[in-house]
Amino acid sequence: MTSPKIRALPLLTASLLAACAAPQTSHQTSSVPGPQAAAAGPIEVGIVAINDFHGALEPPGQSVNVKQADGSILPVPAGGGAWLASAVDSIKALHSNHVVVAAGDLTSASQLASSLYLDEPAVGVMNRLGLEFNAVGNHEFDRGPKELQRLQSGGCEKNGRLDPCQLEQFKGASYKYLSASTFKADGSTLFPATGLKTFGTGANKVTIGFVGLSLKSVPTLVAPEQVKDLTFGDEAEAINKAIPLLRAEGADAVVVLIHQGGKTPVGDPNGCDGFTGDIQPILDKLNPGVDVVVSGHTHWSYVCNYKPANGGAPILLTSAGVYGELVTDITLKIDPAAHRVVSSAAHNVIVQSTPYKASRGEIANTDAFPRFAPRADVAAYVKQYKDASISLVERPVGKVSQAASKSDGAESGTGGTLGNLIADSQLAATRAAGAQIAFTNPFGIRASLVPAADGQVTFGQLYAIEPFGNELVTMTLTGAQLRAVIEEGLDDEGPMQVLSPSAGLMLRYDPARPSGKRIVSLALNGKPVSAAANYRVSMVNFLAEGGDGFTTFAKGTQRTRGMIDVMAFEDWLKAVPVREIPQESRTVKVGK
Repeated sequence: MTSPKIRALPLLTASLLAACAAPQTSHQTSSVPGPQAAAAGPIEVGIVAINDFHGALEPPGQSVNVKQADGSILPVPAGGGAWLASAVDSIKALHSNHVVVAAGDLTSASQLASSLYLDEPAVGVMNRLGLEFNAVGNHEFDRGPKELQRLQSGGCEKNGRLDPCQLEQFKGASYKYLSASTFKADGSTLFPATGLKTFGTGANKVTIGFVGLSLKSVPTLVAPEQVKDLTFGDEAEAINKAIPLLRAEGADAVVVLIHQGGKTPVGDPNGCDGFTGDIQPILDKLNPGVDVVVSGHTHWSYVCNYKPANGGAPILLTSAGVYGELVTDITLKIDPAAHRVVSSAAHNVIVQSTPYKASRGEIANTDAFPRFAPRADVAAYVKQYKDASISLVERPVGKVSQAASKSDGAESGTGGTLGNLIADSQLAATRAAGAQIAFTNPFGIRASLVPAADGQVTFGQLYAIEPFGNELVTMTLTGAQLRAVIEEGLDDEGPMQVLSPSAGLMLRYDPARPSGKRIVSLALNGKPVSAAANYRVSMVNFLAEGGDGFTTFAKGTQRTRGMIDVMAFEDWLKAVPVREIPQESRTVKVGK
């Protein structure tokens, strides 16, 4: 039996027989005596890793794009909770010693069948596939720390608009949230900083220590009132503090679970060429002693042998994309006598599930990768929630002239035609508040809009695109502030994100210009935006409060609250028999 432990205070190391068990909440686990034989050699441990599940109970209608030898891209349909459970089981079967971990954002920004029920079913799926430790991501804070603590501990306390425990008495997560860099007012961490899991006994005993943490920029990624009583510390500092503590508690290997990541060129889920991202400066500041980093947040997939800039030993760095479309199989070989990892390797397994219709046509299954069957118990569990939400999910809301795609890959920082459509819906919904302009942030667009053959669109599709339940806010900004907020999306702080504007606003920008001076021209209804003039501008409350780094929005005055964004989207589609998808390029990149 294996024994996982979490640490709020120093823990004693447990010795148990080799098999899998759920994390224990006590500070000391029981011990089962076993044979005391000399170690036969390195002990192999399999780590099964996921990230950014986002309540994807059903296949999300997305694919993992794999570059072929001839340079073409093969899309592989993937994801869905029951298929993910089967994939996880298949990897567990390869390792007699194993542990399942995650790097955050398992909940929120979820499918409607999960979100309607406060992501209780997403937690239920994670429980059923045997997750043991999860780093707290930014989206786990979307409903506030009190609701997050309910997801951990269970219960039916109502902490927001929706009622908990609608379909079942919610028992909470059987896995443990870890938050080494998130502090409450008294200086303690919101959840334990670290956890331990031991395999084997006697001379064959090895222990893996886990440290889990969010990214420091959480306050810019969620509504500020949700985290106003929390402090998010430096990630590298928290990890470096945890390393000696875990080693002192008997850890032979240290694995970091962090909700931060990077990106590589599209087409190789197991590659690392051209890797860049905000996780790099964190890794570069780490002290020796970290063996593996399981990352997330960017929704990218990669496997890297990362060499820190400080000259430290290479670190195995992994990420498994998004929505349960991939799962990472990590193999560590640990010398129990030397108390160190002697080898490590990883690869991402595509969770090939069901074909689907995309804006570019049918995405079929392929024999190039294994197909997984949905695990029956998880499929049955998901079906309960799907059936309960089906009337809302399938409710028709209107028709559109054609598909509107969510931008991906190198264009993920632009909203495209779907961004135009959403911005137009928000402008229409806030005209009564004097709105002249509306903006939507491309990173807030979570799915493409693919209508039925007759153009019909359902509420479930709209919700998949805008799953956050944000309220619209209309404010007054000067022309100078308008330019400043657009420049915030174009600057060198974080990934570039070009705000999608409503009809009438035209932006030309040049990324080659110095940061903060990249706008070439900005006009509203054919007239240049005047720095001194006032403009009424609408956006979701997340942006209005400075989210995604658009801090100038927080300076807006004369604020008026409006309807929920997805309701505005529905009203816009229902207003005409067929809503034309706006095709004009409202944001134009110039220069090289």
